Amino acid sequence: MSDLRVKQPDDDTELEDWRHVHNVIIPTHGLSLDEVRERARRHHLEVAYLGDVLVGCSTVRPPTDDTSTATVIARVLAAHRGRGFGEELYARGLRRARELGAEVIETVVLSSNEDGLRFALKHGFAETERYLLPGDAIPWIDLRLS
Repeated sequence: MSDLRVKQPDDDTELEDWRHVHNVIIPTHGLSLDEVRERARRHHLEVAYLGDVLVGCSTVRPPTDDTSTATVIARVLAAHRGRGFGEELYARGLRRARELGAEVIETVVLSSNEDGLRFALKHGFAETERYLLPGDAIPWIDLRLS
């Protein structure tokens, strides 16, 4: 275990940190602070720090009433990759998804995020769909944990 400090964002500063990581890793779908606030009401968001240094963030989209599928997404800024932080964020997200009743775990990766795709495949995810959202030029990849 590292000295990573992971917590749910509980103020605008931490929500802004979550937003920053999201927008750096997913530049094709930048979010505003208001959009992040709205997501925080629907999803379980966490932000990760090493000391006071922002390292990454995660999202767990819980299962809905009509499905037992949760989406777990771990994001680590490039300067902090390869040090196990993604492993910690992913393990926390997976645990949270299971606590919320998920029987199936999925993730989604922007195809230009080669590190993220490699991470997902290494952790047992298999591609289920590749698609473009309206107006996008870079495909998204949905993956499911085998």
